[in-house]
Amino acid sequence: MAGAQAPVQINSKIDQHVFINNEVEFLHEKGSHLSLNEVQLADKQHQFKTSSSYFPDSEPHSSYWYKINIHITESLESHSAVIEFFDQTTNYITAYLPTAQGNYVSSRSGADFNFDKRLYKHKNFEFQLQPLPPGNYTCYFNVRATDGVNIIIVYRKLTFFIHYALTEYLTYGLFYGIILIFSFHNLLMYLAIKRRQYLYYVLYILSVGLYEMSTDGIAFQYIWPNAPHWNHYAYGFALYSLSFFALVFTKELLHVRKKAPALYRLINAVIVLRTIYFLYCLLFNKGLFYYKFVEFIPLSIAFYTGIVIWAKGFKPARFFVLGYTFLYMGFILKAITALGFARIIPGLVSNYSLGFSFVLEMLFLSFSIGDQVRLLRRQKQKAQDTAMRQMQINYELKDSINKELEIKVNERTREVVEKSEEIIQQSQVIEVQNQELLNINQQLEAQASEITRMNVLLESDNIQLKTNIEKVTDARALSTELSFDEFSLKYPDQETCNKFLADIKWAKGFACIKCGNEVYKNGRAPYSRRCSKCNYEESVLYNTIFQNNRIPINKAFYIVYLIYTSKGNISSYQLSEKLQIRQSTCWQYALRIKRVMEDHKKGKKDARQGWSKLILDHAPPAMVKNTAALTSNGLQP
Repeated sequence: MAGAQAPVQINSKIDQHVFINNEVEFLHEKGSHLSLNEVQLADKQHQFKTSSSYFPDSEPHSSYWYKINIHITESLESHSAVIEFFDQTTNYITAYLPTAQGNYVSSRSGADFNFDKRLYKHKNFEFQLQPLPPGNYTCYFNVRATDGVNIIIVYRKLTFFIHYALTEYLTYGLFYGIILIFSFHNLLMYLAIKRRQYLYYVLYILSVGLYEMSTDGIAFQYIWPNAPHWNHYAYGFALYSLSFFALVFTKELLHVRKKAPALYRLINAVIVLRTIYFLYCLLFNKGLFYYKFVEFIPLSIAFYTGIVIWAKGFKPARFFVLGYTFLYMGFILKAITALGFARIIPGLVSNYSLGFSFVLEMLFLSFSIGDQVRLLRRQKQKAQDTAMRQMQINYELKDSINKELEIKVNERTREVVEKSEEIIQQSQVIEVQNQELLNINQQLEAQASEITRMNVLLESDNIQLKTNIEKVTDARALSTELSFDEFSLKYPDQETCNKFLADIKWAKGFACIKCGNEVYKNGRAPYSRRCSKCNYEESVLYNTIFQNNRIPINKAFYIVYLIYTSKGNISSYQLSEKLQIRQSTCWQYALRIKRVMEDHKKGKKDARQGWSKLILDHAPPAMVKNTAALTSNGLQP
């Protein structure tokens, strides 16, 4: 800068002074390593710049040096004073304040320090100004912030600061008291009426309260004074819940789903997008919480929805629109103040515009809810009046109908009396007929008993006959050659054959061939068994004469039967002709079965066991290699 910064005049008559425009100069530090001596040298080299905005601001994740020049025109040794910073999201502030001896005293504060580390237990950041004799002095401040902040530096006499702080805390007490009263009232209404709009409204205004407490430092002072890390994203969480419950409350209060389906879908989409943005900020980049203008989108959609619903004739929406009008104005005024365009607006109005707007909005939203309740009550009363008139009409109609019915009843009574005499006479005749029917029923019951006894005897005879037939069939199968059709009556399909094999194979119980376990469960193949211990599955054909079988199982059964009944004297050509199977296949099966029969003879096993007992005597797969030996024993194909 070419010119020197003009010092601000300070005397005993000045209670406070807000430093603006060219009264504050800044130096953007690359990193955060400059000492005070280096900064003073940079000041002498005119490296400090004057802020072009009403209040200086800083970029996120940057370190800045700010300086103010003051000229004390009279001794202030009897008047204690402080330098105050306003923005509660400032992480670190190191103040270098001059002393009467020409030195500097440093002190630190900021949102990243526990609250009890502050000079005064106040929501803002205060630094004690030393008693100074008349003269020119320069104050330096090193400011670091994760988010961009507004640098509002204020000089205040200590007596004025106490008065100002008490008034400010009283104002906050009234504001948060109003929020608690509204919340408690609407919570009671929700418990009494059970309408969800009251619950959403309570959550909305509590979100408003949390946001205001997070931004003005009250929450840090009273809720989490020893957890400064919450300051980085508490206001972001409050803004998200504020937008979320505002949109949900809008849908519920204005019946948007029914009255404006397109807006209902738009609100749902905004809720989803706002939730995604919040989660991204929370998990990946908390610095994005700084961009509070994002909330302008949900606010505008809720405001527009209220206007549309009001235009469609829903009267409670008029208070909703009025409340959001004030909130909209508060947001605009706050934005204008943050951008430094509100110089002509009093500081009280610009600083607390959003809080005033929230109070007015809560008031008119309560009116909107009450108006809706009154509308529902009026509709309910109208429905009750209509029901009463209908009940009166029904009562008169009932009297008229009762009179007509009374006349008709008298007429019908006379007719009934006359007919009752006829009925009595007919009943006597019916009684005689009933007695005759009882006698007939007794005879039928006796006959039915006899028929039942005969049926039991016949059923017993049928069971005995069936058993005898099965025995005869089995005996014939063991002694006499059956045709394949006759044999298929006993073993018609693979299901029957597999069941027959399973019953023979595991007649004495299951034992796993791998581990010896005797507990099993059903396998994947029909009638196979899987070991419950080692999960080995054993097929029903495994270790039987039919292992590696490649022809229909009932035909394999019949081959065993024919060879057994013919005592091995049937040729493979005859088997091929009877079963329509290739002669070579029949010859291989004959070799396997004849060998088992030879083993039976050598082992002197009981031949009366029948052909089925040959099944469990498994012949090795390399049967074909022993063909010559079998042939020499007279086993011809």
